Amino acid sequence: MTSRAAALWVALAVGVVVLAGLWFAEPVAPPIRPGQPAPSFALPRLDAGSLALESLRGRVVLVNFWATWCKPCLDEMPAMERLYASLSPRGFELLAVSVDAGPDEVRAFRDQLSLSFPILLDPEKRVSSAYQSYRYPESYLIDAAGRIVSRYIGPRDWDAPIYRERIEQLLDESPTGG
Repeated sequence: MTSRAAALWVALAVGVVVLAGLWFAEPVAPPIRPGQPAPSFALPRLDAGSLALESLRGRVVLVNFWATWCKPCLDEMPAMERLYASLSPRGFELLAVSVDAGPDEVRAFRDQLSLSFPILLDPEKRVSSAYQSYRYPESYLIDAAGRIVSRYIGPRDWDAPIYRERIEQLLDESPTGG
Protein backbone atom coordinates (compact mmCIF):
# COMPACT_ATOMS: atom_id res chain seq x y z
CA MET A 1 0.00 0.00 0.00
CA THR A 2 1.36 3.42 -0.86
CA SER A 3 1.73 6.12 1.71
CA ARG A 4 -0.94 8.12 -0.09
CA ALA A 5 -3.41 5.22 0.15
CA ALA A 6 -2.55 4.72 3.82
CA ALA A 7 -3.14 8.42 4.52
CA LEU A 8 -6.49 8.22 2.75
CA TRP A 9 -7.54 5.22 4.89
CA VAL A 10 -6.47 7.03 8.07
CA ALA A 11 -8.43 10.14 7.04
CA LEU A 12 -11.47 8.01 6.27
CA ALA A 13 -11.24 6.21 9.63
CA VAL A 14 -10.90 9.52 11.49
CA GLY A 15 -13.90 10.89 9.62
CA VAL A 16 -16.02 7.88 10.56
CA VAL A 17 -15.03 8.22 14.22
CA VAL A 18 -15.83 11.94 14.25
CA LEU A 19 -19.21 11.42 12.59
CA ALA A 20 -20.05 8.60 15.00
CA GLY A 21 -19.10 10.82 17.91
CA LEU A 22 -21.33 13.60 16.66
CA TRP A 23 -24.20 11.21 15.96
CA PHE A 24 -24.18 9.66 19.44
CA ALA A 25 -23.17 12.76 21.45
CA GLU A 26 -25.51 14.27 24.00
CA PRO A 27 -27.26 17.33 22.61
CA VAL A 28 -25.82 20.60 23.84
CA ALA A 29 -28.33 22.79 25.60
CA PRO A 30 -28.78 26.23 24.09
CA PRO A 31 -27.21 29.04 26.11
CA ILE A 32 -29.28 30.56 28.88
CA ARG A 33 -30.18 34.10 27.87
CA PRO A 34 -31.89 37.08 29.49
CA GLY A 35 -35.66 36.91 29.14
CA GLN A 36 -35.81 33.11 29.36
CA PRO A 37 -37.40 31.34 32.33
CA ALA A 38 -34.84 30.44 34.97
CA PRO A 39 -34.33 26.66 35.18
CA SER A 40 -36.34 25.39 38.14
CA PHE A 41 -34.67 23.45 40.92
CA ALA A 42 -35.01 22.26 44.48
CA LEU A 43 -31.91 21.70 46.61
CA PRO A 44 -31.19 20.82 50.23
CA ARG A 45 -30.43 23.70 52.56
CA LEU A 46 -27.15 23.64 54.44
CA ASP A 47 -28.74 23.01 57.82
CA ALA A 48 -32.19 21.51 57.27
CA GLY A 49 -34.95 21.12 54.75
CA SER A 50 -34.84 22.10 51.13
CA LEU A 51 -35.72 25.09 49.03
CA ALA A 52 -37.27 25.25 45.56
CA LEU A 53 -36.70 28.24 43.30
CA GLU A 54 -40.37 28.06 42.32
CA SER A 55 -41.34 28.86 45.94
CA LEU A 56 -39.76 32.29 45.51
CA ARG A 57 -41.92 33.37 42.57
CA GLY A 58 -42.90 37.00 43.12
CA ARG A 59 -39.50 37.84 44.61
CA VAL A 60 -36.38 39.10 42.88
CA VAL A 61 -33.69 36.41 43.29
CA LEU A 62 -29.94 36.36 42.91
CA VAL A 63 -28.67 32.78 42.48
CA ASN A 64 -24.93 32.58 43.16
CA PHE A 65 -22.87 29.46 42.36
CA TRP A 66 -19.71 29.21 44.46
CA ALA A 67 -17.28 26.98 46.35
CA THR A 68 -15.33 27.32 49.60
CA TRP A 69 -12.00 26.81 47.78
CA CYS A 70 -12.73 29.75 45.48
CA LYS A 71 -10.91 32.90 46.67
CA PRO A 72 -13.01 35.28 44.51
CA CYS A 73 -16.12 33.69 46.07
CA LEU A 74 -14.77 34.51 49.53
CA ASP A 75 -14.03 38.06 48.42
CA GLU A 76 -17.57 38.80 47.19
CA MET A 77 -19.52 37.24 50.09
CA PRO A 78 -19.39 40.23 52.49
CA ALA A 79 -20.92 42.50 49.84
CA MET A 80 -23.57 39.86 49.15
CA GLU A 81 -24.41 39.74 52.85
CA ARG A 82 -24.77 43.54 53.00
CA LEU A 83 -26.99 43.54 49.90
CA TYR A 84 -29.16 40.74 51.29
CA ALA A 85 -29.51 42.39 54.70
CA SER A 86 -30.62 45.69 53.20
CA LEU A 87 -32.95 44.46 50.43
CA SER A 88 -34.50 41.23 51.72
CA PRO A 89 -37.30 43.12 53.54
CA ARG A 90 -38.38 44.48 50.12
CA GLY A 91 -38.75 41.07 48.46
CA PHE A 92 -35.17 40.31 47.46
CA GLU A 93 -33.81 36.80 47.95
CA LEU A 94 -30.25 35.56 47.61
CA LEU A 95 -29.50 31.86 47.16
CA ALA A 96 -25.89 30.80 47.50
CA VAL A 97 -25.53 27.41 45.80
CA SER A 98 -22.40 25.62 46.99
CA VAL A 99 -20.81 23.03 44.70
CA ASP A 100 -18.56 21.74 47.51
CA ALA A 101 -18.46 18.00 48.18
CA GLY A 102 -19.47 18.16 51.84
CA PRO A 103 -21.43 20.42 54.18
CA ASP A 104 -18.79 20.74 56.93
CA GLU A 105 -16.50 23.09 55.01
CA VAL A 106 -19.54 25.06 53.80
CA ARG A 107 -20.82 25.46 57.36
CA ALA A 108 -17.37 26.64 58.56
CA PHE A 109 -17.22 29.13 55.67
CA ARG A 110 -20.70 30.47 56.49
CA ASP A 111 -19.87 30.81 60.18
CA GLN A 112 -16.52 32.49 59.51
CA LEU A 113 -18.26 35.19 57.41
CA SER A 114 -21.50 35.36 59.47
CA LEU A 115 -23.67 34.81 56.40
CA SER A 116 -27.42 34.90 56.91
CA PHE A 117 -28.78 34.23 53.41
CA PRO A 118 -29.87 30.71 52.41
CA ILE A 119 -27.07 28.36 51.41
CA LEU A 120 -28.03 25.40 49.24
CA LEU A 121 -25.97 22.30 48.47
CA ASP A 122 -25.31 21.06 44.93
CA PRO A 123 -22.33 18.66 45.32
CA GLU A 124 -23.22 16.72 42.14
CA LYS A 125 -23.41 20.05 40.27
CA ARG A 126 -26.79 19.19 38.75
CA VAL A 127 -28.17 22.68 39.16
CA SER A 128 -24.95 24.49 38.29
CA SER A 129 -24.83 22.38 35.10
CA ALA A 130 -28.45 23.25 34.28
CA TYR A 131 -27.44 26.91 34.60
CA GLN A 132 -24.30 26.24 32.53
CA SER A 133 -22.14 27.51 35.39
CA TYR A 134 -18.64 26.12 35.44
CA ARG A 135 -16.58 29.11 36.60
CA TYR A 136 -17.06 30.32 40.13
CA PRO A 137 -18.42 32.59 41.31
CA GLU A 138 -21.18 32.91 38.77
CA SER A 139 -24.53 34.54 39.45
CA TYR A 140 -27.93 34.92 37.83
CA LEU A 141 -30.35 37.74 38.57
CA ILE A 142 -33.94 36.53 38.24
CA ASP A 143 -36.99 38.81 38.17
CA ALA A 144 -40.22 38.31 40.12
CA ALA A 145 -41.78 36.48 37.15
CA GLY A 146 -38.96 33.90 37.22
CA ARG A 147 -37.10 35.13 34.12
CA ILE A 148 -33.33 35.52 33.80
CA VAL A 149 -32.41 39.21 33.82
CA SER A 150 -28.61 39.02 33.85
CA ARG A 151 -25.72 36.58 34.12
CA TYR A 152 -22.55 37.61 35.96
CA ILE A 153 -19.37 35.60 35.59
CA GLY A 154 -16.77 36.37 38.23
CA PRO A 155 -16.91 38.23 41.54
CA ARG A 156 -18.85 41.45 42.01
CA ASP A 157 -19.06 44.16 44.61
CA TRP A 158 -22.76 43.36 45.03
CA ASP A 159 -23.65 46.34 47.18
CA ALA A 160 -22.11 48.80 44.71
CA PRO A 161 -24.64 51.27 43.26
CA ILE A 162 -24.72 49.67 39.79
CA TYR A 163 -25.98 46.32 41.16
CA ARG A 164 -28.04 47.70 44.01
CA GLU A 165 -29.90 50.12 41.72
CA ARG A 166 -30.63 47.39 39.16
CA ILE A 167 -32.07 45.12 41.86
CA GLU A 168 -34.06 47.99 43.38
CA GLN A 169 -35.50 48.73 39.93
CA LEU A 170 -36.64 45.12 39.63
CA LEU A 171 -38.10 45.27 43.13
CA ASP A 172 -40.04 48.42 42.22
CA GLU A 173 -41.45 46.59 39.19
CA SER A 174 -42.43 43.46 41.13
CA PRO A 175 -45.84 43.09 42.79
CA THR A 176 -44.32 42.34 46.22
CA GLY A 177 -41.21 44.51 46.16
CA GLY A 178 -42.52 48.04 46.21
